[in-house]
Amino acid sequence: MINGVLIAESLRVGAVLDDPRLTITAMRRVRPGGTTDAQPAVWTLIDFAAEDSETDRLASSFADALDDPGWYADFRTDAETFVVYPGRIFRYPRGDSAGRTAAQRYGRALGIPEEQLDWPA
Repeated sequence: MINGVLIAESLRVGAVLDDPRLTITAMRRVRPGGTTDAQPAVWTLIDFAAEDSETDRLASSFADALDDPGWYADFRTDAETFVVYPGRIFRYPRGDSAGRTAAQRYGRALGIPEEQLDWPA
C-alpha cells in the first residue's frame, strides 16, 4: 500500500488531478514554521493511501501538478520512497541514505528550507 502526504497549496493554479485513485485518510490545517516568502503561512495537509500499482502514475501526476518554486509531495510503499518535485521524481529503496540525500539536495537547490525536507525514512 502507498501512504503519503500532499500539501493542497503545493498544486499550481489550474492543475487538475482528475484520476488520482487515492483514498484520503486524513486532512488537517497546520501553521508550519520556517516557510519561505513564496509559501503561505497555513497549509492543508492531505494524508492519502493508494494501491502499490499506482506508484508510477501517481508520481507522474504529482510531477505535472506541483507548483514552483519549492514544493514537493512524498509517498512510500513498504519497499520504496518517492519524493516528487515539479518535473522531477526521486525513487529509492526505503532506508537508502544516498537516495534520500540526493532528493534532499535537490530540494535545497530549489530553496526548500531544511526543516521541510523531513519526509519519513
